[in-house]
Amino acid sequence: MTIRAARTADIPAIQGIELAAGETFRSIGLADVADDDPPSAAELTAHIRNGGALVAVDGTDTPVAYLLVEALGGRAHIEQVSVHPSHARRGLGARLIEVADAWADAHGLAGLTLTTFADVPWNAPYYARLGFAVLPDDAVDAALRERVREEEAHGLGLAEWPRVVMARGASAP
Repeated sequence: MTIRAARTADIPAIQGIELAAGETFRSIGLADVADDDPPSAAELTAHIRNGGALVAVDGTDTPVAYLLVEALGGRAHIEQVSVHPSHARRGLGARLIEVADAWADAHGLAGLTLTTFADVPWNAPYYARLGFAVLPDDAVDAALRERVREEEAHGLGLAEWPRVVMARGASAP
């Protein structure tokens, strides 16, 4: 697999990856996550223009995984990383995160952050294996707090499925 910058022509494939990956949440009772719309073409275009959209592609240059990263509060924030279920468990998410780490370094940002479900096996426990640690509340800056509020307004962070902020690198606790 090759990792490259996403192109606007990749937008339908990225949206398809998100829909397929979202279906795994249905099996654990998170139908709302499974039913959530993928990132819009406008949102993906903005990430592509800013250089913060990466895709892992197969031998035919078709995206099978993607990651969105952006500068947020002096850090590189992973907005989303998704792998099509047909290509899961091959290390693609980890490879995309490594490229995002290099992206952070190239942009002079202090490590990586992300928000994720605390108890979903392929979320916080997975990121912990990749070197991320949960940020204590007093280490979450204003920009990340605002992102969490936006996610909560979008329906994430329910009491039965708590979310956490995690960091790796200079941002980690």
